[in-house]
Amino acid sequence: MWSTLTILALLALAAAGHAGWRRKFLRAQEAHRLEIERLKAEQQRAAIQVQTRQETLFNSMIEGLLLLDATGRIQLANRAFAELFDITTDVRGKTIMEALRLAELAELVASVTAEKQVLEHELRLAGLSERWLQVNAAAISDGHDEWRGTVLVFHDLTQLKQFERTRQEFVANVSHELRTPLSLIKGYVETLLDGAKDNPEVETRFLQTIQRNSARLQFLIEDLLTISELESGRIQMNLQSVDLRTLVDKVLGDLSARARTKEATLVNDLPNVLVHADADRLHQVFGNLVDNAIKYGRQAGTVVVSGRPADDGMFEVRVQDDGPGIPPEALERVFERFYRVDKARSREQGGTGLGLSIVKHIVQGHGGRVWAKSEPGKGALFFFTLPVMVENP
Repeated sequence: MWSTLTILALLALAAAGHAGWRRKFLRAQEAHRLEIERLKAEQQRAAIQVQTRQETLFNSMIEGLLLLDATGRIQLANRAFAELFDITTDVRGKTIMEALRLAELAELVASVTAEKQVLEHELRLAGLSERWLQVNAAAISDGHDEWRGTVLVFHDLTQLKQFERTRQEFVANVSHELRTPLSLIKGYVETLLDGAKDNPEVETRFLQTIQRNSARLQFLIEDLLTISELESGRIQMNLQSVDLRTLVDKVLGDLSARARTKEATLVNDLPNVLVHADADRLHQVFGNLVDNAIKYGRQAGTVVVSGRPADDGMFEVRVQDDGPGIPPEALERVFERFYRVDKARSREQGGTGLGLSIVKHIVQGHGGRVWAKSEPGKGALFFFTLPVMVENP
């Protein structure tokens, strides 16, 4: 009997020990599972942090970045890339042709496979506004020289191209403006030397033509120097209190003889107002605007200078003529260097083509702005603003 009881007791102890061991095993297994889940969660958080940092870095770049996999499909495109190509949808997983419809770019990517890299390729994007991009591309490979994909970096060249075009146009315009009077002077001098000087009447007429074209060259050079200094910021404005009405009276007096040849009436309709400005530069502004109004106004017409207070402590000045006006497509360009609405008429009546550009830079140098309005057949109206003089208390 005791042996039976002993066996039963041992079995009971074994069963209890097994149950305890099983509970410990299950607890250890659960703890292990929880640890694995914790590690997975930490790894996932770390991966998300790395991805977030990468995306933040890529999106902070001013250059467009495009990453393709080995099949040529887009894996990553940063914010700058989307802005350069005006993309508003997710292009990941698409090919270049599917996302952009640019055969030239697709061919460039294909060439990277063989050449390993393509540097400083210029890509022109046609559209409402022309854009130029510089593309640098390189193959991505592993340690065994196996191709894994392609990375492309895009740099916007549009502004540089515009600057270069402006420079070329400026050089071409200056060359033309210089060549015309120089050719005339040279031709008349040669004619005088060939014998025309022996005829007093012809000699006088030729010398007067040489004088006019010499003056035209002088005005052109002076305007070129002025606009160069204005654009570079080398000119310091001598700001002081300026009586606007009195200054305009002087300008109209200086141009009265020119107005008489056109039988034009000059009207100073400005109120008494003091502005904070450089009197000499302001004289240039009014001189250019009123001279243009006389030149392009109708015969026996009227040129009116007027003004009124504007917002933010500014005073708005207006110079109006009653000529044929300016076409709508030309209004935004009249302040460009050498831009002429009617090239033949402008050159015939003189001028360097820089007057309105000088006006714009002087006004902007005073913290103001300048613009124009016109309706064909109803004259032109030029506006600009100047800061009103604030008296110290």
